[in-house]
Amino acid sequence: MPFPFRALALGVSLLAIAHPAAADAVHDARLQGALQTALSLNPVLNPYRIKVEVDGAQAQLSGEVENDVERRLAEDVALATSGIDKVQNQLQVNASLVERPLELRAYARRVEDATLAAVIRARLSWSRVTEKAPIEVNSDNGVVTLRGRVDSTEAKELAGVVARTTDGVYLVNNLVSLDTAAMAKARNAPVGLPSGPQPSDGWIVDKIQSSYRFSRNLDGLNLKVVSEEGMVRLSGEVVSPEQKTIASEIARQIIGVRGVDADMLKVATKVEG
Repeated sequence: MPFPFRALALGVSLLAIAHPAAADAVHDARLQGALQTALSLNPVLNPYRIKVEVDGAQAQLSGEVENDVERRLAEDVALATSGIDKVQNQLQVNASLVERPLELRAYARRVEDATLAAVIRARLSWSRVTEKAPIEVNSDNGVVTLRGRVDSTEAKELAGVVARTTDGVYLVNNLVSLDTAAMAKARNAPVGLPSGPQPSDGWIVDKIQSSYRFSRNLDGLNLKVVSEEGMVRLSGEVVSPEQKTIASEIARQIIGVRGVDADMLKVATKVEG
């Protein structure tokens, strides 16, 4: 280990020995933040103000929820948080909270719709087919509406596919229209020429993996992506040949991808019980 890193590691160790309380406080704050985030992101619990305190591996929950189901759910979320082994559940049940959660759920739904639209816009911007397409994306309770004028049927169809396959979308109204003048101009343009500089392999891998995470059709955790000068190799495991095709097609349309090798992407074999 190089000297500066040995010195840094030794310094951290000595700090932890000399100030164990400070180290414990940092650990507790990190766990508390992780648990508070998990509760805030939970669509059932986010309307409630749940206070979290962490001491070592123990979490204490306080505040009010509407019913016992939500009280138990908050405890389960805490126990599922890495580093939390025990929960003191001091949440109180208050049935009169029904009005407030309705208002807060409406707010949460608006935020979720805005996030959903942003995810779809991002996925469209990563695709070589739709990166410059002026497509407007709106979401209302998970119902996504696409509008705009594009220069190819491929762009219109891909926009619909991207929206439909995004996790959290219930229905898509693809109102994107075809611009005939732009289509004629596009037909006369050189085919196959890149529209900009070749993105880095790191960018390509990040966008493919992000697309997998946002897709309702794939488990991104089981897919590994490697790119070398735009040549992408996929490995890992999917549950069906259809998923393998989807994974390959998602990777293939990302900007900068020159080719996709999915030979190492295996389809899981069903084990008969």
